[in-house]
Amino acid sequence: FFIFSFQSLFNLLEFRRLVLNFNPPANAQDLPRNQKEHRNLPFMRELRYLFALLVGSKRKYVDPSRAVEILKDAFKSNDSQQQDVSEFTHKLLDWLEDAFQIKAEEERDGEKPKNPMVELFYGRFLAVGVLEGKKFENTEMFGQYPLQVNGFKDLHECLEAAMIEGEIESLHSENSAKSGQEHWFTELPPVLTFELSRFEFNQALGRPEKIHNKLEFPPILYLDRYMHKNREITRIKRDEIKRLKEYLTVLQQRLERYLSYGSGPKRFPLVDVLQYALEFASSKPVCTSPVDDLCASASASGTLPAQISPSTVEQQGPSSSDVPSTSPVQRSIIHKPFTQSRIPPDLPMHPAPRHITEEELSVLEGCLHRWRTEVENDTRDLQESISRIHRTIELMYSDKTMVQVPYRLHAVLVHEGQANAGHYWAYIYDHRQNGWMKYNDISVTKSTWEELERDSFGGYRNASAYCLMYINDKEQYLIQEEFNKETGQILVGMDTLPSDLRDYVKEDNKRFEKELEEWDAELALKAQQEKLLSQIPRPPAPSPAPVPAGEPEYLEQPSRSDISKHLKEDSVQAINKALAEQEDRGPEDVMDTVMLTPNMQGIIMAIGKARNVYDRCGPEAGFFKAIKLEYTRLLKLAQEDPPPECDYRLRHAVVYFIQNQAPKKIIERTLLEQFGDHNLSFDERCRNIMKVAQAKLEMIKPDEVNMEEYERWHQDYRNFRETTMFLMVGLEFFQKK
Repeated sequence: FFIFSFQSLFNLLEFRRLVLNFNPPANAQDLPRNQKEHRNLPFMRELRYLFALLVGSKRKYVDPSRAVEILKDAFKSNDSQQQDVSEFTHKLLDWLEDAFQIKAEEERDGEKPKNPMVELFYGRFLAVGVLEGKKFENTEMFGQYPLQVNGFKDLHECLEAAMIEGEIESLHSENSAKSGQEHWFTELPPVLTFELSRFEFNQALGRPEKIHNKLEFPPILYLDRYMHKNREITRIKRDEIKRLKEYLTVLQQRLERYLSYGSGPKRFPLVDVLQYALEFASSKPVCTSPVDDLCASASASGTLPAQISPSTVEQQGPSSSDVPSTSPVQRSIIHKPFTQSRIPPDLPMHPAPRHITEEELSVLEGCLHRWRTEVENDTRDLQESISRIHRTIELMYSDKTMVQVPYRLHAVLVHEGQANAGHYWAYIYDHRQNGWMKYNDISVTKSTWEELERDSFGGYRNASAYCLMYINDKEQYLIQEEFNKETGQILVGMDTLPSDLRDYVKEDNKRFEKELEEWDAELALKAQQEKLLSQIPRPPAPSPAPVPAGEPEYLEQPSRSDISKHLKEDSVQAINKALAEQEDRGPEDVMDTVMLTPNMQGIIMAIGKARNVYDRCGPEAGFFKAIKLEYTRLLKLAQEDPPPECDYRLRHAVVYFIQNQAPKKIIERTLLEQFGDHNLSFDERCRNIMKVAQAKLEMIKPDEVNMEEYERWHQDYRNFRETTMFLMVGLEFFQKK
């Protein structure tokens, strides 16, 4: 979430310029005078470095951890519980405001200092209302505007509810003791952020829950109806909308009676009821004996239904002649508890009037035709009236006076998951390309409004927007590029940076180039070593001499006796021990942060065991140590004979691959993807090892791993798991009969 907030602000060019050109106050070179300076000035320094790297770095992604760590330290309360997203946003704005306020006070020349953060993100509204019969007016400043989501279908409904509280009628009456208030914007900020409250506390369960309701929001939002200067015309329109909605409710109730007719539990459209009555009246009774039908159907098989007594058939006269006299009839005794059942001699084959004259039928058909036409016309008129009212309400604020304050959607921050866990990403509008971009961890891809709708509106799955950033569409300086004053050319890349940041980025790029050279040299050395090792002849038989203690090479397959020497602890004990070594965190804290699948447990255990190597030699050496440990553990599981109730193949894909002799490259890539899982990013050590694994994945060339073969192996594994599940469920059902 920290990263996506920074990304959305970074892509706001005016904010980017303010941060990049921020100069610490001259007196900041000495010790900070107070807690704010001690906290805010280092944060602004790291934020400037982060933005500069985003502008000019040659890396695929940059590490924001130094700026984030400063924020995270301030966000932990006494019980070390992290505060929620809304509190983070408010605190971030406070920090930015304080940092620029320090500079503004230093540069003021007898006038009240202007804070660019306040001018950019803060607005004002007027609260007008009645409290216990007394009228009041208060002007308040706001940064992020909170909106309730539950019970509303779009952003305007949320805003209308937020702008009116209590009994609105009391505001316009002189002798009312009721309480209520209206909010009217008097000054809107250039950057307007709405905080969508998608979490509520469930009193019954004693925990917070996420609201997954669908909430629509437009790409262009007109805010004229909420401005104080338009309050009179807005009140008139609100009264008109209220009247239309009341009339709309009446029409919908009438339409419901046409579409769901009847007094019982089953109801049908009235048009269909009349049609059924017309078909019934027009039906001609075709009478036949049911015994004839039964006998006719039985003659084909030479038997009579057991329910029909032969004596009954004989009583029906002519119908008995349908059965050949030569056919033997098996007489069976049927128990009849009360009286001999008699079937009416003449029943119609389908429902029809028994007695109706031509004159009666003509009158009835005429009435039913006329009534059906009337009902169809009434239904159509009601539907058209309802549509017209909906359209009138939608266009109520579309006149010229109500489209003068346009705000364009700039960024949408999305959360997927539940109240206590989940994944964040962002959609940010690229004003250069005039299109949406999706920022998902280190992946930045082009997107569309349709994809944004699907992921952000909610209602379909557990992903939805929780923060919307709109910008004033008339304030072009917010997204305007910077120009060279002499040449008039647009400044891009490093040319947009101040000299100190330009030097900082150049130094970082040099370090990156050196890292690439060292990496290439290491790979070349490793390839040479593997080539030399492959040329050493192997002995014809294993030596009986004891093997010296040591760890198996990465992806080497040692014997069971070797493995037993390397693994010293049970998996659960090793996880607890490794996690307990995390700085300032116990295993319970980390366990609460991620869902520990069997794969994740093994990886966390391996990273914990590789801690000493990580601390001495860095993330890459720690990564190789951890992945070697994890492979050794999985190899042992693959060579064990587990009890029937514990099949390690169902828990680990790598165990399945080893037992089925998958190619080395398949196993290696699978392990790399597991170590590169984003769920490992709960502390710095795991994050750095995760990044090393991701970098290794990106360096694998297409000709090194056949991706079709790789997908085929994983599909085989999925099939194995699904087949096992289906088999076990089927056996369980079979045993329960």
